[in-house]
Amino acid sequence: MKTALSAISATLMFASVMSPVQAASLIVQASDSTGAAVLDAVAYAEPASGQAIGKPTRANQIEQRGRKFAPQVSVVQIGSSISFPNNDTVRHHVYSFSPAKVFELKLYSGTGTEPIIFDKAGTVVVGCNIHDQMAAWIQVVDTPWFAKTDASGKAVLDNLPAGKYRVKVWHRALPATVAIPEQLISIGGADVTVAVGFPFKTDKKQD
Repeated sequence: MKTALSAISATLMFASVMSPVQAASLIVQASDSTGAAVLDAVAYAEPASGQAIGKPTRANQIEQRGRKFAPQVSVVQIGSSISFPNNDTVRHHVYSFSPAKVFELKLYSGTGTEPIIFDKAGTVVVGCNIHDQMAAWIQVVDTPWFAKTDASGKAVLDNLPAGKYRVKVWHRALPATVAIPEQLISIGGADVTVAVGFPFKTDKKQD
């Protein structure tokens, strides 16, 4: 499932016309090395100032159905909780050994256990100890401004206050040892468009 890359270089191209004070949207358009749209890339904007950001309020869920995780790719803010209901016809043993979050939910059906709190930024790879083909990815980010790209390769981050941001775009094919490509941008009164080109071919049928 993982793509081995000897080097990663994402080309970020920016086009923007901005006024000085109002909030605006950030539009990210992601494509792969063939020019095809990239599904389920995670785009997020971190304030360049490093200012404190409010705590998340939304509960999240990754269900198990048909011996698959759904959604397969998730993005949440630091401090968010995720529940893992098993709506399948068999029991599952859900776990992660990722440095950003180590946890284990032993064999269970139904709601299983209490939601897991994700309190560290990074990539969390989730598996099932019984069904090796099951895998999910959670990108934990230190910002409330994030979105996943859709089948057309587009993600929209709405209502970014005026200011400077580090825009990062992650994809599950990026090796853990490679830094996530980022670019510093400014947000003003008009929308900003970012085109991201990944140097690998991706499978659009992910989620």
